[in-house]
Amino acid sequence: MTPFHLILANNLVANVTNFTVWFAVTFWVFLETNSVFATGMIAGIYLIFTASFGIWFGSIVDHNSKTLAMVGSSVVSGILYAVGLAMVLLEPEGAFTNPYGPYLWSFILVVMLGVIAGNIRSIALPTLVTILIPEDRRDKANGLVGMVSGIGFLTTSVISGFLVAYTGMLGVMVLALAATALVLVHMMFVKVDEGRVEPSADTPAEPKRVDLAGTIKVIAAVPGLFALIFFACFNNFLGGVFMALLDAYGLSLVPVEVWGLTFGVLSLGFILSGIIISKTGLGKNPLRTLLMVNVITWSVCCVFTIQPSFWLLVGGCFVWMFLGPFAEAAEHTTLQKVVPLERQGRVFGFAQSIEQSASPLTAFLIGPLTQFVVIPFMTDGAGADAIGGWFGTGPDRGMALVFTIAGLIGLLVTIIAFNSRYYRELSAAYAAGKDDDGEDGGAAAVATPA
Repeated sequence: MTPFHLILANNLVANVTNFTVWFAVTFWVFLETNSVFATGMIAGIYLIFTASFGIWFGSIVDHNSKTLAMVGSSVVSGILYAVGLAMVLLEPEGAFTNPYGPYLWSFILVVMLGVIAGNIRSIALPTLVTILIPEDRRDKANGLVGMVSGIGFLTTSVISGFLVAYTGMLGVMVLALAATALVLVHMMFVKVDEGRVEPSADTPAEPKRVDLAGTIKVIAAVPGLFALIFFACFNNFLGGVFMALLDAYGLSLVPVEVWGLTFGVLSLGFILSGIIISKTGLGKNPLRTLLMVNVITWSVCCVFTIQPSFWLLVGGCFVWMFLGPFAEAAEHTTLQKVVPLERQGRVFGFAQSIEQSASPLTAFLIGPLTQFVVIPFMTDGAGADAIGGWFGTGPDRGMALVFTIAGLIGLLVTIIAFNSRYYRELSAAYAAGKDDDGEDGGAAAVATPA
């Protein structure tokens, strides 16, 4: 097995572990408190941490061995999960049932920081793709990365749903701690030649700093690259609706075990799309693929909750999960070609921070807004009177209305982006870009399907 495949397998287990904790906390808090406000806050906390740490994490990746950065990620996650396990075992009676209680939110902060530490891996992995994979195969390798993410979601949702149903958070934290230890030990035995050259005594090393100004300069030098990052940022602004409400909406229709199992089955869409990308690639213009994906997904968002149907929800979620890896692989493939390798960690981290910066605002706003404004509006308010006859009434229909509005806005913005000069400029920059990382070390690193 090649180093690339070993790293993918290691990341798979790490992703399953971290996302199981995240899914489980969201499921569990909703079931313990029955509060949409609380689930919205959890989504907001996750996104604020992601946005806050992304640039720093990118600097860690650029200034250190990529595999060492992954090892450090697992060490930090393991320590925080151990603290979370202790908090579960020492819980004062009833402390986890109060949606505003300090003990509950202290626990959430600890375990979410453990999840966030795993984001170092999500920054390091695409830079390793640049190192290990020749340029003409990177889109296919990025498809394999998306497939691994899909397998992670498949197992994550099933595991978290059943663990929460039958063991609560105790089983979740025990599993998280054990799996993180396994990942850490395995990663220590994965050897990758990253081509890093230690500075000589005559040539002092570059200071290990974030250098935000330099990163911005690199991004600004590529026409349209800032526009791509801000477009993804706006998408995530609307995507905060999903993070705040999707689990609550799904759990309003089916029990937690069914919802977890459903998400697992739907995640086959991630795997299927990853296989397709790994065989066919993304075409000559990955940016066009990204925008086409957005047209389809936001169109689906307009209608997949238009009636209180579990199967309509399932169909919409499958389309989102099937097309998601195409969008992520397209963005990664573009950045890997137009950004110098020595800056990729910081650029990926910067992009992660900017792209996620708007989602916390949405998640923090949408939870309370839905709970205290839209749900009453669609339960016994003017909305129920105006469209309740065909749209339906009640708390679940309030959440559904938010999804429909988000879809309409997302579709409009994507159409505008498709017709912008920034799209044309970045497409031209990608077509004219040259791979300068040295492909010699990458050709044998992965046997990507042709």
